[in-house]
Amino acid sequence: MNILEKANQIINERSEEKERQYGPMGEGLERAAMIASGMTGKDFNADDIFAALIALKFSRHSYNYKEDNFLDAAAYLGAWNNYIQGKSKNENK
Repeated sequence: MNILEKANQIINERSEEKERQYGPMGEGLERAAMIASGMTGKDFNADDIFAALIALKFSRHSYNYKEDNFLDAAAYLGAWNNYIQGKSKNENK
């Protein structure tokens, strides 16, 4: 299985399992954005948190190659895309 298939499996095929443990990913990152905003006095949103998580994975990669960094970055990109598409669907209702 290639890295993109693994990322798809993590985000789209195991999302129900993760939601039971941590809540929906988009909602969790919206909450993280509110917490970060409260901590810093700066305005953050879920998109900022997705971008920061991906940036962290690439930063880690710059020190040491680990396939897991690419896998997580690809999974976060997929989750971010799902989040954006979900927001668009809700706005069009």
